[in-house]
Order: sequence, then C-alpha cells, then structure tokens
Amino acid sequence: MCLAIPAEILEIEDGVATCKVGEGNTTVQASIMLLDEEVTLGDYIIIHAGFALRKLDHKEAQETLKILRDMVDLMGGENYRHEML
Repeated sequence: MCLAIPAEILEIEDGVATCKVGEGNTTVQASIMLLDEEVTLGDYIIIHAGFALRKLDHKEAQETLKILRDMVDLMGGENYRHEML
C-alpha cells in the first residue's frame, strides 16, 4: 500500500519539481511531465513513485495534511508528525 502526501512546489527546473513535504525540512523531487495542467511555485501536488500525478488546490491540500496529522497523533506518533507532516 502506498500513501501519497500533498507536497508544496518550491522550485521547478527542467521538468522536475523540488517539493516540501509537511511542516519539517523534508524535500522530495518529482517529475511533472505527467501532469495535464501547469503548475507553479507554491502549488501542491500529489506524488507517487517520483512522479506528480495531479495538482491539488491549497484548501484540499491543507485538509488532507490535517487529516494525516490527526491520524498520526491518534496512533501516538507525535515525533514523526513533526518530522514529516
């Protein structure tokens, strides 16, 4: 099973987006070549296996991140939440 987390685009270079995941300093890179719409800095995307699958609006991304944080907190993973979400 794979869980995709919304990531905010910080930089785009040569079709690859560097994205911030959650509140920490974790960044990932993802190809944006599969997207059917333009993305810009500050946009949120869903990434799977190194590829951006779709763009999320800001509100949807924030709601998804809140749900994920709440789930981690319920499972007793407070330390992990601060690192990733």
